[in-house]
Amino acid sequence: MNNGGRPPIYDNPEDLQSKIDEYKNDCITNEEIPTLTGMILFIGFNSKDTFYEYGKKEGFSDSIKKARLWIESLYEKDLRKTGNTGSIFALKNFGWSDKLEIDNNHSTIDDEGKKVGIDYSKLSTKALEEIAKASN
Repeated sequence: MNNGGRPPIYDNPEDLQSKIDEYKNDCITNEEIPTLTGMILFIGFNSKDTFYEYGKKEGFSDSIKKARLWIESLYEKDLRKTGNTGSIFALKNFGWSDKLEIDNNHSTIDDEGKKVGIDYSKLSTKALEEIAKASN
């Protein structure tokens, strides 16, 4: 990670994880709704890019992924409530989609926006018959 010569905010993953845990506890104590940007600011980063760059550093990836998933899970839980359009919007920013995107090359887009092929061998006979009917 190139940070323009500035020293890293966290030298070890344990310190970062401790600060993430502190954010979680702070939200519970103060009855605050946790957010990704709120957590990023709390742990001392000045951008989401810095947060994601730490996820590429050896030893830090697990903490970054778990923190992101924790926030995402809160938005997902909120989907059961009425008036949850904010959570729907937030989840779309996490890569969720309310439609399946399929291209003409028989590949689909996964949750991370990458093209993946369809493995027809795992489909049931009924599913294969439905695909054949739809193709005609």
